[in-house]
Amino acid sequence: MKDWTGTVYNEVEQNRRGGICRIGFVAPNLFAPMIALSGVSKHYGRRALLVEASFQLNPGEKVGLVGPNGSGKSTIFRMLVGEETPDDGEVLVPKKATIGYFRQDASEAGGRSVLDEAIAGSGKLGDLHHELADLERAMNDPARANEMDAILARYGEVQGDYQQLGGYEIEARAREVLAGLGFHADQVDADVGALSGGWRMRVAMAKVLIGEPEVLLLDEPTNHLDIESILWLEQFLRASKSAVLMTCHDKDFMNRVVTRLVDIDEGELVSYTGNYEFYEREREMRAAQQSAAFTRQQAMLKKEERFIERFERHAAKAAQVQSRVKKLDKIEKLEPPRKRELVPFEFRTPPRSGNDVVGLKGLSKRYGERVIYDGFDFEVKRGERWCVMGVNGAGKSTLLKMVAGVTQPDSGEIKLGASLKLGYFAQSALEILDPKLTVWEQIDKEFPIQTISSKRSLLGAFDFPGDDIDKHIAVLSGGEKSRLVLAQMLFDPPNFLVLDEPTNHLDLATKAMLIQTLSNFEGAMLFVSHDRTFLRGLATKVLDLSGGGEGTAQKPLVFHSSYEKWVEKTGHEAPGVHR
Repeated sequence: MKDWTGTVYNEVEQNRRGGICRIGFVAPNLFAPMIALSGVSKHYGRRALLVEASFQLNPGEKVGLVGPNGSGKSTIFRMLVGEETPDDGEVLVPKKATIGYFRQDASEAGGRSVLDEAIAGSGKLGDLHHELADLERAMNDPARANEMDAILARYGEVQGDYQQLGGYEIEARAREVLAGLGFHADQVDADVGALSGGWRMRVAMAKVLIGEPEVLLLDEPTNHLDIESILWLEQFLRASKSAVLMTCHDKDFMNRVVTRLVDIDEGELVSYTGNYEFYEREREMRAAQQSAAFTRQQAMLKKEERFIERFERHAAKAAQVQSRVKKLDKIEKLEPPRKRELVPFEFRTPPRSGNDVVGLKGLSKRYGERVIYDGFDFEVKRGERWCVMGVNGAGKSTLLKMVAGVTQPDSGEIKLGASLKLGYFAQSALEILDPKLTVWEQIDKEFPIQTISSKRSLLGAFDFPGDDIDKHIAVLSGGEKSRLVLAQMLFDPPNFLVLDEPTNHLDLATKAMLIQTLSNFEGAMLFVSHDRTFLRGLATKVLDLSGGGEGTAQKPLVFHSSYEKWVEKTGHEAPGVHR
């Protein structure tokens, strides 16, 4: 990377596993910090990701980075933190700029508390926090008495820097951020090594937020969060002084946080001032204009070509023919606009179930001393689409697991209706895929007697076009695996869908297709989702395990209307979170 004057930068500090990185460069004294790409090109083999692309992120600005999978979004992030270099062009970063980078790979950790792990990765302040603790232990160690003068001198230096940077507030700030991301007080002080992958991702998120860097790079920040934490993060980012550049598959989140969208379009970076809805409208308008211009040019070219073909052998018209040939040679040919559009999959009608789909009576479930359900009654009828809401730990996934037969209640009865075919999707459902097979081989193995055209249509609807069906499952991303499992489930559809966060990792186009597809589903649905577009598009009834939106459930609220009506009634988009 090079600075504003072309001098080569030297990287002085970087946490390559996420968290805060600090990059220092020899640069002139600038009026304000910002990062930028200037005329950047980047290739992988023969494939051009970026072609003379330019972009600027201004102080405090909130920008969304959009583009299809594989278009180069993560590559841009890696170039900004120095992990990759452009083939041509410049990556511009001010001297001593602090960059917090959240990415989709939480490192293994253990041996210290969630709080200590979050503070440790939060940049210089976190380093000082833990050095102070080490020095305090050294001062109380009799074996190091002969080093005491040096230890005390260093302690004074570190304490001064720590106090100047506001270090004595860092623990309170860390606890506030961790609580916002869904951690209970007992989890905050527990061993980070005991957390699942999803919860370790939340710790990684806390690291970058606690450090209050000048620039936040966020790669899919909502993937592992529940709706309560997503709403908290919206408010946090809006109030933050940090400049934000993020990718995100949550349309509502983008609409409420960003003020500008940058689209990676055929290697170029195209900027749209406004939120995501404005970007969609503007992109459609530009695409329509490009399509009209292409159509007009094609008509003109055909007219000129017909003239040339008709008169190329006429001596009297030779001058005109040559003039038109030269004119065509000079014209810059327009490309037809490329539009990624996923068509809803028209799956076959599932067999009709009885009117009573599932009934729960006197259901009880506890984990240790923690009571999740105590004498709970609930029922689902044919054609109903229930979304399950509730604060973190209220028992949403537990309910779905019990209905699907994955987990057994401590007491009570779960009765499935007649002629019922149940399909259950959870993140663990990805394990049903065989990593040795290709996408095509997986579907062909499950449905050997179905026609090739019907299976190709299925895979195309779930965004596996052309050669993508030859990808091995072992190399698929989480989003691609989720799409494949959903495709497999819906090809021969059940009449009762139990879905636990089905939109995790799905991009916006696939989510829209899935909503359209499931809106025509004639069976019953019981689902948990943190995606408000999905909730608004499908939920016709709401089960609020938090009893109306305030805190832990005293008695679950059964609401016989849509998610939108539930929001109007409670004033909450999620239990316990005011709009």
